[in-house]
Amino acid sequence: MRVLAFRHVPFEHLGLIADSLNAHGLDYEYIDLHQSPATVPSADRAAGLIFMGGPMSVNDGLDYLGREQRLIADAAARGTPVLGVCLGAQLIAAALGSRVYENAVKEIGWAPVHFTEAAAHDPLFGGLFAPELLFHWHGETFDLPPGAVHLAYTRDCRHQAFRVGSNVYGLQFHLEVTPEMIAGWCEEDANEGDMRELTAPIDPHANAARLRELSDLVFGRWCRLVK
Repeated sequence: MRVLAFRHVPFEHLGLIADSLNAHGLDYEYIDLHQSPATVPSADRAAGLIFMGGPMSVNDGLDYLGREQRLIADAAARGTPVLGVCLGAQLIAAALGSRVYENAVKEIGWAPVHFTEAAAHDPLFGGLFAPELLFHWHGETFDLPPGAVHLAYTRDCRHQAFRVGSNVYGLQFHLEVTPEMIAGWCEEDANEGDMRELTAPIDPHANAARLRELSDLVFGRWCRLVK
């Protein structure tokens, strides 16, 4: 069984998601449409699709992001498991007919995520009730797609996680990051503008141990959904 992971920049890769895929015996392949636009992945035969983050916007009019939205819509209709992280969640929202727009504030760094009552019985987030300190890096947000189940929120961004049907999940927060990834993001040229706006440095290790536990739980459950 093979999962296709759509990557938009090299530094926003699967991270801890790859550990869960490996632990559950799921092969995966990176698809980089921004580098190889002629590539046409056989997404209809994939066991699952993952769409990662990136500094670009759904609203930039980039051809490869439009292609990804069409793949998302087709996969959602087929019942193929789809997971989107940050930009990936925004792509899912847009693909399913919702608006993506600037959030009131940028969320960068560690911030508490609260779970809704619906999350308590969700296949991925079930059993999570108390707020969890998770990592964020985004300046945009989205309206929930029609029929979506709202799963999580923060003080500054209401739509942090959602499910559409039984097979499509969007996560605005970064549950996949390692301390090494966070440290690397802070040094990326593409993130230089965001870094200048911060009022305090980011500690990559602030909640890394708990983040890994939650990643194993949530992404492990997603892998079982794929299988």
